[in-house]
Amino acid sequence: MIKKQSRNSVRVKKHQRMRHYITGTSEKPRLCVFKSGKHIYAQVIDDTKGHTLVAASTVEADIKSRVSNTSNVEAATVVGEVIGQRAKEKGIEQVIFDRGGFIYHGKIKALADAAREAGLDF
Repeated sequence: MIKKQSRNSVRVKKHQRMRHYITGTSEKPRLCVFKSGKHIYAQVIDDTKGHTLVAASTVEADIKSRVSNTSNVEAATVVGEVIGQRAKEKGIEQVIFDRGGFIYHGKIKALADAAREAGLDF
């Protein structure tokens, strides 16, 4: 009998493999994306210091009020816009995109495109 791994365990393994190559520095921090069943989260992280510089998610009241559903492409676009604006306010212009083991499609792509339009370069 074939035992199939869960999607999440496969995603976590992919993310661990990717993290060997993707690290954020103070000049070029890492834009990390995570999506759960109900929410979408994005953080800009400086891995050398281990600090989160900027964060945005659909859990926040101001973002939640702008969207009808917190787990669709529209919500990901809003989170991407907000993370881009907050990063620009902190003086961050270039980032390394970390898709978190998720496929670059749908919500992840919408968040990345919105962050690019907001002024982040990656």
